[in-house]
Order: sequence, then structure tokens, then C-alpha cells
Amino acid sequence: MLELALTGEGAHPLLGRIVAQVSPGERFCLLGPSGVGKTTLLNAIAGLDPRVPGAAIRRRPALRIGYLFQEHRLLPWRSVRQNLAMVGAEASRIDRLLEQVGLRDAGDALPDQLSLGMARRAALARCLAVEPELLLLDEPFASLDGERARQMRRLIAEVLAAQPRMAMICVTHDPGDAEALASRVWYLDGKPATLQRDLRMSAGLLRSGG
Repeated sequence: MLELALTGEGAHPLLGRIVAQVSPGERFCLLGPSGVGKTTLLNAIAGLDPRVPGAAIRRRPALRIGYLFQEHRLLPWRSVRQNLAMVGAEASRIDRLLEQVGLRDAGDALPDQLSLGMARRAALARCLAVEPELLLLDEPFASLDGERARQMRRLIAEVLAAQPRMAMICVTHDPGDAEALASRVWYLDGKPATLQRDLRMSAGLLRSGG
């Protein structure tokens, strides 16, 4: 599905040598210190960082990627329903997506009329509207209070359970997110940053992985 082959030869100021692979159905949490380059790596995977050579990220042709950014990035002058329609979702599917993320009655609201938690769920619905094979999540629980973070974590877990071949990479600071969502954990550290550890989840525990 996806192969990372960053050489670490000065092509990017934050990222060093990173070699890894993502297969269908794998769920990663990407941990590391603040500012180390976790979001930068996620942007590189999405093809949004021009400083990363194109050959360094090899994606399966026509790979569908859904990206949930730290900010919801919904168009503020469009309703939630219109935001989903703009990525190609038909009316009947929009209703199902809004139901799925718990926003059945918020489709006609503008983004600024939503709470942060609701706006993030609307942005997740927009991601799902493209039927992603790879779901990228950048700090999806940041700035949410404890209960709303738990609700969002449970929602993402339900989405993943319903689509077992969907891969996920989630940037987070909380190892608890890995226990709830991940089958594998990458730990990024160093200057420039490299994958210091690649760990597999086993029965709620971490063990060394390849």
C-alpha cells in the first residue's frame, strides 16, 4: 500500500532516514516529542510537503487517503452537508455519514456553529466520504476535554472495526491512544528525526516489531 524510503541525506530539515511500510489493515500510532516532526512525516505521506522527494514515498496507484488535520478545515461558508458534498458524497450517503459520526441533526449547521468536538466529527465524516484506504489522523483528540476525547476515540475505533482493510496512521502524544487504536507503534525522535522504535501491540502490551 505504502512504502517510506527517506534517505536522510539532507533532503528535509526535520526528517532523517526513515524506512517503513504500511499494509492494508495496519493501524499505527506515531509518538514522539513535541516538534520532532510527526506532523511533517504525516504531511509527507499525504504528499503535502514539497521538500520530500516524490520517490521517497511510494504509494499504490490511486491510493485513496483521508486526512483529519488538527484543525477541522471545513469551509466556513458552507454547511456541514455542503462540505461533504464537495468531496463527492451523494445526498443519501451524506445522511449515513452524519448518522455514523453522531451528527444526524447538524447537517445544515455552519462549522462555526459547532463545538470543537462536533466540528472534528464533521471533518472525520468528510474523510470517510472519500472511502479512504489510508486514514491519516493528526492529534485527533487534542484540545478536547476528557469525555469528548473518549467519544472521539470510540468513534474512530468503531470506524476502523467496520472497515478492517483500512490502514491508519495516527499522530498522538498519548500512549493510551495506541492501546485503544493501534496494532503497531512508531516512535520518532532525534535531530533529524528517525524511527527509533517500531513496536507491535500484543494483548494490550508493546513488543518489539520489524
